[in-house]
Amino acid sequence: MIQVNDILKRYVTGDIDFTALESVTLKVEKGEFTAIMGPSGSGKSTFMNILGCLDKMDSGTYLLNGQDVSNLYDNQLAFIRNKEIGFVFQSFNLLPRISVLENVELPMLYAGVPLRERRKRALSALEKVGLSDRVKHRPNEISGGQKQRVAIARAMVNNPAVIMADEPTGNLDTKSSIEIMKIFQRLNNEGATVLMVTHEDDIAKCAKRVVRFRDGNIVDDYPVEGRTVL
Repeated sequence: MIQVNDILKRYVTGDIDFTALESVTLKVEKGEFTAIMGPSGSGKSTFMNILGCLDKMDSGTYLLNGQDVSNLYDNQLAFIRNKEIGFVFQSFNLLPRISVLENVELPMLYAGVPLRERRKRALSALEKVGLSDRVKHRPNEISGGQKQRVAIARAMVNNPAVIMADEPTGNLDTKSSIEIMKIFQRLNNEGATVLMVTHEDDIAKCAKRVVRFRDGNIVDDYPVEGRTVL
């Protein structure tokens, strides 16, 4: 599903030359649930931005769902992002002036999916995350946990190759965090590939695998023992 080899990423600003990633190699199989961890400045966010086709590496190769995306142009990367990747962000990234249903429909709108099909798939996704009764509400009319469920529904609707979640429970209370991780586990059990950045050990224990970064390198990669099944 994901294969990266010898990824290098440097940032040069004036006299500052900072290596964010140094020869990183990783393989993620279809159907895995992987947590990416590490302290601030470890490279984990840069790595996720590259995997999400939001940033480009300086050297190395990246295969996503069998396609080499290492040297694609910006418009090609935008197409890949919409088709192959479902994003879930800590800050939800919902548009405040449109309804929950319309927020979920957005990726399909950009993909050119006809209105009737958009509506059908969006309603189905919202039902899967338990929000069938909130379709007409706007984001400011629902709780933080419900906003994140809307974001997960939006991430699902184009049937992406992988769901990428960046600190998905970072703005949530404990109860809402458990609800969100329960949804991720259910989606993974149904075959979804999930890649999640988190700094919380208890959240990482909901995944099946942990990859740890430090100073731009992978320093540990192991299956989760005593996994929390919700």
